[in-house]
Amino acid sequence: MDNKQIVQKFYNEVFMNGDLSNLDNLMKDDYIQHSPEVKNGKTGFVEFIKLFLKLDPKIDIINLSADHNYVYVFFKCTLNNGHINKVCDVYRLENNKLAEHWDIIEKNVEDVKTASGNQLF
Repeated sequence: MDNKQIVQKFYNEVFMNGDLSNLDNLMKDDYIQHSPEVKNGKTGFVEFIKLFLKLDPKIDIINLSADHNYVYVFFKCTLNNGHINKVCDVYRLENNKLAEHWDIIEKNVEDVKTASGNQLF
C-alpha cells in the first residue's frame, strides 16, 4: 500500500466506521500530535477519537493528496449537532504508519456566506 492508500484506509476504518481494531497496523505508538485538542501517542488519539465518534461525524473527503511521506486530506465534517467543519489534516508517514499529524480546522461553517459567492467546499 502507498501512503495515500494507508491514510484512506485509516479514514475508512476509524473515522467513517468507528473501527479501531486495526489501529496498531496504521499508527505508530509514539504518534506525534500537533492538534491542540489531542494528546501525543496512539493512546492520546484513542482517547480523542472515542469522544469524537460520539458526535457521529459524517466525513466527505474532497481531496486526498500525497507528497513523498506527507499526505493531505481536505474534507467536510458534518456532526450530529448540526455543525459543519472544514478540515485539512496533514500526516507524515514513517515505515507505512502514521507518525505525525497537523490539522487546520474552520469550525461551524454551516451558516457562512462567502464574499465571493463561491461555496466553501
